Amino acid sequence: MHDTLSSLIDRALRDRPRPLEFYLREQSRLPGPRANLELVNDVSDLLAARVSAKPAQVRELLDYLSADDREAVASNTPAEFVLLCGMVAWGACAAGRPLWRTEACALLDQHANSGYWRVREGAVLGFQRLVSVAAPDTINYLTAMAGSGDYFRQRAAVAAISEPPLLTTPENISAALHIQQIVLEQVHVAPSSERKRDGFRVLRQALGYTLSVVTAAAPEEGFALMRECATWDDNDIAWVLRENLKRKRLAKFSEHTEALSRLLAR
Repeated sequence: MHDTLSSLIDRALRDRPRPLEFYLREQSRLPGPRANLELVNDVSDLLAARVSAKPAQVRELLDYLSADDREAVASNTPAEFVLLCGMVAWGACAAGRPLWRTEACALLDQHANSGYWRVREGAVLGFQRLVSVAAPDTINYLTAMAGSGDYFRQRAAVAAISEPPLLTTPENISAALHIQQIVLEQVHVAPSSERKRDGFRVLRQALGYTLSVVTAAAPEEGFALMRECATWDDNDIAWVLRENLKRKRLAKFSEHTEALSRLLAR
């Protein structure tokens, strides 16, 4: 399959993108519960490997895969999968092309607010590709998204930085904690009428695991933030904290988790 995909990408870079698109649709595994994420990553890696030699052609193909008119298709479809591939590939390719990064962040930001959850996830994966290579600038962009007041964009910010392989430096860990705190504070001040919206629900669900990922990387600071949040007397925040306490990654910090559970039980 890898040889076939590589050949199709080379044809697409020679201004024949339709066979590649048909292949992506056929191999998408959609409709269905799980999209073909292995294929998404393969497309991204193969395009990133070609970007230095053929930047103009790769750029044109990225625009084709991420065309806005794909947003008109229904969710859980092969057409949605093509757009998912475009989002991740943009992040992977811009990681190697500094002059593309501002535009890539803006595009991923736009699609982080998509009505389709797989496209939103593609934006997150694209941002993660950028963080892995250009952490300071990408994290600055994610921090701005975290304070935006838009729940889908905030969800992308907390999810993009909450990936263990990205949390290997003090700078990234500190930034990840800061982004979690910004968004948690935004949730806390959200009016009750806002909390019924789909975006708020999706954000709350994401926070139900991202906080534990960051806390596992920085236990003292992470649990300190969680204890502070536990004093806010906020039902949604309490739900977020309880969900994170269920995560196996925090099981080894029993002293902290037990203390936090007692605090939440008051």
